[in-house]
Amino acid sequence: MLTGSQIRRKFLDYFVQHGHKEVHSSSLVPANDPTLLFTNAGMNQFKDVFLGLETRDCKRATTSQKCVRAGGKHNDLENVGFTNRHHTFFEMLGNFSFGDYFKKDAIAYAWELITSNDWFAIDKDKLYVTIFEGAGPELGFVPRDNEAEEAWLEQGVPKERIFEGDAKDNFWQMGDTGPCGPCSEIHYDMGPAASEKGHANCKFPCDCGRYVEIWNLVFMQFDRDATGKLNPLPKPSIDTGMGLERVTAVLQGVISNYDTDLFVPLIRRAAELTGTSLTKELEKEAKTKSAASLRVIADHSRAATFLISDGVLPSNEGRGYVLRKIIRRALTHGRLLGQTKPFLNEMVFAVRDLMQDAYPELIETCERVAKTVLVEETRFGHTMNIGLEKLEALIGENRLSGPEAFKLYDTFGMPLDFMQDAARDQGIEFDQAGFDRAMAEQRERARASWKGAAKQTANPAYQQLPKSEFEGYRQTRSDNCEVLAIIHNGQGTQQLKPGDEGEIILDHTPFYAESGGQIGDRGWFYSDDHNTVVAEVRGCYSPIQGVRAHQVIAKQPIRIGDKVDAVVNAEIRESTMRNHTATHLLQAGLREVLGKHVKQAGSLVAPDHLRFDFSHFAGVADEELQDIEDLINKEVLRNQKIEVIENVPIDVAINEYKAMALFGEKYGDRVRVIKIGDFSTELCGGTHTKATGEIGLIKVLKEGSVSSGVRRIEAVTGEGSLHHFQKDHKLENVVASLAGHSEVASPAEALKLELDKKDSEIKRLQRELDQARMKSASSTVASVTDKIKDIHGVKVLAHRVDNLERAQMRTLVDQLRDKLGSGVVVLGSATDGNVSLIVGVTKDLTQKVQAGKVIGAVAQRVGGKGGGRPDLAEAGGKDPQALDAALSESYKVVESLLT
Repeated sequence: MLTGSQIRRKFLDYFVQHGHKEVHSSSLVPANDPTLLFTNAGMNQFKDVFLGLETRDCKRATTSQKCVRAGGKHNDLENVGFTNRHHTFFEMLGNFSFGDYFKKDAIAYAWELITSNDWFAIDKDKLYVTIFEGAGPELGFVPRDNEAEEAWLEQGVPKERIFEGDAKDNFWQMGDTGPCGPCSEIHYDMGPAASEKGHANCKFPCDCGRYVEIWNLVFMQFDRDATGKLNPLPKPSIDTGMGLERVTAVLQGVISNYDTDLFVPLIRRAAELTGTSLTKELEKEAKTKSAASLRVIADHSRAATFLISDGVLPSNEGRGYVLRKIIRRALTHGRLLGQTKPFLNEMVFAVRDLMQDAYPELIETCERVAKTVLVEETRFGHTMNIGLEKLEALIGENRLSGPEAFKLYDTFGMPLDFMQDAARDQGIEFDQAGFDRAMAEQRERARASWKGAAKQTANPAYQQLPKSEFEGYRQTRSDNCEVLAIIHNGQGTQQLKPGDEGEIILDHTPFYAESGGQIGDRGWFYSDDHNTVVAEVRGCYSPIQGVRAHQVIAKQPIRIGDKVDAVVNAEIRESTMRNHTATHLLQAGLREVLGKHVKQAGSLVAPDHLRFDFSHFAGVADEELQDIEDLINKEVLRNQKIEVIENVPIDVAINEYKAMALFGEKYGDRVRVIKIGDFSTELCGGTHTKATGEIGLIKVLKEGSVSSGVRRIEAVTGEGSLHHFQKDHKLENVVASLAGHSEVASPAEALKLELDKKDSEIKRLQRELDQARMKSASSTVASVTDKIKDIHGVKVLAHRVDNLERAQMRTLVDQLRDKLGSGVVVLGSATDGNVSLIVGVTKDLTQKVQAGKVIGAVAQRVGGKGGGRPDLAEAGGKDPQALDAALSESYKVVESLLT
């Protein structure tokens, strides 16, 4: 029996033998694609090829692509672990043709691979195929796919095993516009035992779970324009996807993907780490869903490991939010199994051991990934404790609305069934409908937060152009450049008039197009007299691979066919080059001082400064920043030559040169390597100084947090460093005038000493003021007797004490409760235009009067709200003028609760 790893390898080998280039999986974070939350299909990394925005050096490719479907419109996280085939992380096997072969060959390849005894040898009698039935005006009058049917018949598939499908199942499109076409699916009969509805004799295409789609062949043959019209693609293409987990289940003779060797070792390890008997859990499966918890942990550990390895970190928005939900769902299921201590970080190593052959990058990243997961586990444990306190408070007030329960579920990771049980135990009805509504609203928000912008096919004006020859590595001026195309207001045009803004494409240019974090060059176009400025160039970018669009404001008429001299602003270019080379030194310095786990998470290289985002678990200490700055400036002073190695095979660059690949960049088969002695080696297409000494000096300005686990450093070089030191010198003189000159302390230390003295004096005065206020408030305790009212046998006191802090009010509430012995105390304080309220109820009365209900009604009177425990609740408000009336009203509030 083939293992999952052997199946993956066999698939790739088959297509390599048939002229396909094996391409390594791209990152789970889509490069330069705002339309996607995560890579969710094999074709994602080839999307720009299909759109005409990019070309590859091969016309056939095959991949095993790591994918994640969780969040956005693919949000079915709650099903994972409870069905046979739902996963967050999965692998998609695929073969692709970029205008080479089409339906006939794609179908022949697929049928041979899955049925030939030399390959997968799947029983033909258990296979069914589907074709597109055609569509009317709603889809643009697409005919029935007779071509695919003929191809299947040629492979010997009986006509009675070929079924028609509608647009929902058998027509694929990238978006509202762009490439699209019919598709053909291959389904496998898993047998009656796989039916989730108990069907014994159902026929294909019954959707009971017995018939499983294992391969989808997409035939891209149309390009849908903005009007909805379908235009034939000049070069029809192929995009196929076979789920590794599904085909492994078929070839290993099991019904559930979780019973394959892709998951079983992880499920066993999850059982060990949670102290669970795998045998007992599986025996309980027939009666409960408890064994699903082990499957959830196994699945989610794969997703978390690969997402963090690819640079995603837990956070409260976007990709990081989805990752956090995945991790917390796994931890929740661990708690359901009785494990409250951190364990998921250990699952990272189990994932590495199982998948490192196919994804060797896990060997390098697993330590960093495990640390990240451990931090999240620790944070989750703290959050769960807060959530439990909030749940107890809500139940103590005899309420647990759907929205409140959903907040506990979504923010604090509180399991739904735990809340349902707690409500039932207290005799409170759980608002399931409200919870479900809140869940649906959250999913809509998640979808809306990641709609992105639909990618369009390349503008024909760009698509038909030859590549612009880039001369900017050698020079900042290129003469006699021909204007090949002009774009104005998104449309091709013959000329620009003075004052018009547009984009101009030249046959050759020295202008660097924005890429890899480096901004595009600025400069000018001169006429053929080499003297008259015909356009100011505000920037440069690549609308499609190889074509450079210059963003210009015309100063003179410019026409297609004109010849211009393209001149880069050398001062801006040189400043940008200094910052780019400094960025490489900075990354190497960070890895040297903080550790090899540091990875780039984004960058900006501008002429006036550089910004570098990187993965790290904590703030960088001042001493570490100083060490980094000292280290990289030593490299600057060495005046190390920058070695540029062109046209290097990417495997050689990564494996032999040990070059670092930068975040968010796509790399071709041959790359450019920038080497700075033995200190730094990176893949980079940017412009750089000839030697490190040209940088002048690197000055780190600040370091801070961008999101959980991502830090940011900003720095300047060259003239920017000079200006910074000049400003520092002025500041030093001001400090000296304030703190005085010191022979032993630096100006910064002298200022800090002076500020510390002032701070100590302010704190001393503040303490004295607080003590005076508290003494004054406490002295009123003896004189509040006349404010105590007896309401149905309960003593109630409402009292105003201005300018007290919350902590002081709590102390005073305790004193007053002690004075009453049994009763209710309501305190209000007005400070700086804000109101603070606190209600204390003695323990013997909390069944009759809950502090939270009292505070809620009183707080409304001062424009606020609040809550808390049955015996103590707090609130804030914005209307000090209404405080006296609100305190008077509190007696009636208590009376209403007692009657």
